[in-house]
Amino acid sequence: MVMACVDLQKAADSSSVPIPPPLPSKSDGHQKRYRNDVAPEHTCVPTATKDMWDRLFNDGYKANVVIYTDNGGIVYAHANIIGTASSVIKGMLKQAKKHGKWYTISIRGVPHEAVRVFIRFLYSSCYKKEEMNEYIMHLLLLSHAYVVPQLKRVCEWHLEHGLLTTENVIDVFQLALLCDFPRLSVISHRTIMKHFKELYATEAWTAMKKSHPFLEKELRDSVFIEENARKERIRKRNEERIYSQLYEAMEALVHICRDGCKTIGPHDKDLKPNHATCHYEACKGLESLIRHFAGCKLRVPGGCVHCKRMWQLLELHSRVCADSDQCRVPLCGNFKEKMEKQSKKDEVRWKLLVKNVLGSKKIGASPFFLPVTRSSSTMS
Repeated sequence: MVMACVDLQKAADSSSVPIPPPLPSKSDGHQKRYRNDVAPEHTCVPTATKDMWDRLFNDGYKANVVIYTDNGGIVYAHANIIGTASSVIKGMLKQAKKHGKWYTISIRGVPHEAVRVFIRFLYSSCYKKEEMNEYIMHLLLLSHAYVVPQLKRVCEWHLEHGLLTTENVIDVFQLALLCDFPRLSVISHRTIMKHFKELYATEAWTAMKKSHPFLEKELRDSVFIEENARKERIRKRNEERIYSQLYEAMEALVHICRDGCKTIGPHDKDLKPNHATCHYEACKGLESLIRHFAGCKLRVPGGCVHCKRMWQLLELHSRVCADSDQCRVPLCGNFKEKMEKQSKKDEVRWKLLVKNVLGSKKIGASPFFLPVTRSSSTMS
């Protein structure tokens, strides 16, 4: 057998079977995709290349474009570079008046330094952190106005990862809607919802109310809708918790009356308090309620609050019980007969309660209760 294996190995070595490809490395496949936690300006372009483009912009060597900015500022640039980086600027250069070798265009409405940072980005896709922090709103607007998608992504990333604050979120939200930044509008809208009370008293909110009253109204309406939805979610969770507790109480009641639990149970059972640990959390409270019910002198409708609660639990059990003839819970059959004499209004209320209680148990329903149908599991 060993020789056969050796012969097979030699045959495989001497055959023309191609060598299998190597296993994929960690850098292959999906790990090359863009990661949201990494700044988009991180590239594999050598630092020397970026420095060369920055030097070309700063020195203005053989520049042929003069860009006029606010307050008499001037920025020099190269038509081929900025025209290639922005199709809008390319169109402006085609329509610009040429004075000798110089093209003249204007970029106004933003600070002079913001224009310099913008034009520098067109050269090398680089910027300083402090410049981004100071002029991010202007750069965001310029990236949209002059169609520079890469700068747009960079601005969005920085706003999403720290530069979006309660001081600028209202302005960012309006700018995101105006300049078609869907992701940024969603993020800023969530921030406004979260800090609504704080933002509502700011000057930025007052200014938005004057300039965009319909937008301000939509924001207020969305806050009220979100608050109502939150309250509704809390209400439903509380209801589900109550229905679940009632179901557990029904299980504990059957357990006490059928098997007995520690010191309380049917008269024909030999109770052993320390025999085993009870798995029904509701047993302890139910045991106290049963002992009170057995000794209370006010067991009449409208009398003792605790006894009234016990009567309601007994009636609820009778409505969820699958077989009253075999049931050992007291008064189960009596309440079944009482159902026929109840008013239609009370019957509807009880049926709704039974449906919700049975529906709270999604898995492992008790065999002593009625089966849970599709309609029973629907919360009203």
